[in-house]
Amino acid sequence: MKKKYIIFFSVALVLLAFTAYGLYIGYYKGYIRMNYPTFADYPVQGIDVSHHQEKIDWGKLDKQAVQFAFIKATEGGNHKDSMFQENWREARDHQILSGAYHFFTFCKEGEEQARNYIHYVPRDSIDLPPIIDLEYGGNCQEANRKEDLILEITRYLEIIEDHYQRKVIIYTTNEFYRNHLQNRFPDNPIWIRNILSEPNLPDGRKWTFWQFANRGRLDGITTLVDLNAFNGSREEFDKMLLKH
Repeated sequence: MKKKYIIFFSVALVLLAFTAYGLYIGYYKGYIRMNYPTFADYPVQGIDVSHHQEKIDWGKLDKQAVQFAFIKATEGGNHKDSMFQENWREARDHQILSGAYHFFTFCKEGEEQARNYIHYVPRDSIDLPPIIDLEYGGNCQEANRKEDLILEITRYLEIIEDHYQRKVIIYTTNEFYRNHLQNRFPDNPIWIRNILSEPNLPDGRKWTFWQFANRGRLDGITTLVDLNAFNGSREEFDKMLLKH
């Protein structure tokens, strides 16, 4: 009898291990959906892309899943994304509303970074407001960061908003929001990353965009891609558009 129990539990452990491995591979490959909102609840959805998505076939993208695209333009004081110009042109050619984002580097001055973005993103070419990406991942070592990070972010926002005449959308993670953004920049729309559940900001602030997946799959993109939703109706979304 004891031997039977040992065999039974051994088989169960093997099956559990295979199941866990299958779930892990499914999530890693982007085939298992953990947190996808419905179009009924969030009718306006889109993507954010950079050179990491390589060459995109914009004509193949599902126009319901990709009603807008946030496209990486710049990073730090002088870096330009190698695919920005092509992605920007293709998105506009396929009538996908677009906004350009800047990855803010914590070890560079805000003014220097703002000038980098302005020199690369034409004022009259954007549909959606400019975007700043504030997150720890991929950023400077803590020892190299500017002493007053909020001062540098504030300076960046002031220059960009004066140039483009719109409030900048702030992309961030729960960790960075909790540490630096609570009760700050109240007039700037928040784009929050949360791949586990619907966002709930700690200070009760309403978020505007939600990055709900970082391993999405779409026809037209050979790599994994970030997926996003707008918190409102199409009519409310259209009010955010820049009128040329």
